[in-house]
Amino acid sequence: MAALPLSHLLLALLTVAIWGTNFVVIRIGLDHLPPLLFASLRFLLVVFPATLFIRRPPVPWKTLAGYGLMIGAGQFGLLFVAMRGHISPGLASLVLQCQVFFTIGLSVWLMGERVRAFQLVAVLLAASGILVIGLNTDASTTPLGLGLALLASLSWAGGNMAAKRSGAQNILPIVVWGSLFSFPPLFVLSLLLEGWPAIRAGLLAADLPTWIAVLWQSAANSLLGYSVWGWLLARHPAASITPMALLVPIFGMSASAFWLGEPLPAWKLGAAGLVIGGLALGVLYPRWVARRAIA
Repeated sequence: MAALPLSHLLLALLTVAIWGTNFVVIRIGLDHLPPLLFASLRFLLVVFPATLFIRRPPVPWKTLAGYGLMIGAGQFGLLFVAMRGHISPGLASLVLQCQVFFTIGLSVWLMGERVRAFQLVAVLLAASGILVIGLNTDASTTPLGLGLALLASLSWAGGNMAAKRSGAQNILPIVVWGSLFSFPPLFVLSLLLEGWPAIRAGLLAADLPTWIAVLWQSAANSLLGYSVWGWLLARHPAASITPMALLVPIFGMSASAFWLGEPLPAWKLGAAGLVIGGLALGVLYPRWVARRAIA
């Protein structure tokens, strides 16, 4: 397998750094904006003006609706609520990666794919890491926050399945057009659950860092991130690119410790090692077997 050119490697690192540090950006935005309102604004700025420049993908509207609802109201709605005082950004970036295992489970259930032995070991490793987190919940990470983050991860897996079953090769148009079905339900939920007074107070209190956080969510995390990732996947084997996503929780936990002062006790590092170890086994083991077979 040919090595990535340095410029392409740096682009991949930039993308995973954006995705990992984005959890700190979310925390900043939540200082003033109610979580569901924040999530709805995120997807509103994905839709407009991106739908004016990116053509609708050739997939059914129901696929876009399913993807938008799972990723919008599901993944990010639940994640933002969890991060409003129920889970730290570093642990959120780690727990959300369980979407890999939820995606495997949904593939088995909905598409009849077989689970292999190494995948079971990978799931057990990651699950033991989540158990460690659950046994060490405190004021910064509560059982409710952990549960919401896991549900957000499951919703992400559901969005992955919608994208996978569409057969689309480029995910960016699905991200953009699926967002049409993300921001309306999020805004309605914000009105119903957070209320107009909280929405009005949040918008009035929002300062420049808050709006930068909203813009970063849409422009950098969604549009730039998926554009660069798709561009790299179009030019290199997936086996060269996808393992880089294992660095997302490392960037997330490091950024949270650096900017927000999130402590990194031994139990948290141990849990991270178990979850990332499970992810690494699930992603890298089949590549290693394939390379040995070729050799």
